[in-house]
Amino acid sequence: MSQALRGLYAITPTTTAPRALTACVAEAIAGGARLIQYRDKGAHAHAHAREQQARALLACCRAGGARLIINDDIALAARIAADGVHLGREDGDPRAARALLGAQAIIGVSCYDDLERAHQAAAAGASYVAFGSFFASPTKPAAVRATPALLTAARREIPLPRVAIGGITPQNGGLLIAAGADMLAVVSGVFTAPDIGAAARAYTSLFPKESS
Repeated sequence: MSQALRGLYAITPTTTAPRALTACVAEAIAGGARLIQYRDKGAHAHAHAREQQARALLACCRAGGARLIINDDIALAARIAADGVHLGREDGDPRAARALLGAQAIIGVSCYDDLERAHQAAAAGASYVAFGSFFASPTKPAAVRATPALLTAARREIPLPRVAIGGITPQNGGLLIAAGADMLAVVSGVFTAPDIGAAARAYTSLFPKESS
């Protein structure tokens, strides 16, 4: 589990081309992404199509050795036996997710710029806590801003892996890793790149190599 929760965390963009999305995710995994989050805010009215896409991504992750996290939908994660779920402020209780998905599931919680929320998530059984936005983000331009000092405080106070999200590039990501980020969560920086695999490798290269 600890190895899965370190490195590049690629979050899928909303798309009308689900077959192409699977190919893009495969490229991101080949470039080093260890965690994939299926996030499609535009597809809630098409539950069957959304589930089919999630199942295709799960197969892709299994083939590439990555883990699949479902954004905000505990029931969907349970139906397809995904590796876990990511919960925002309005998406449910980590305890309920843990009860449904099991002890081995990865339960992530968005903590924005709020260290106390991270403490609460840890007490509720979260697997990781996510902070941000650290920089201006085209995905969520109105998101609250967090500072690198928050990652450092979380590293000191909370015994869980820490995810940084929001406007992260290969140029600024190293700062966040140094501050305490175990994972960099990226949407546009990976999936809008002309070469997705190369973009993923650029982020992956920021992390210190693990000793054998």
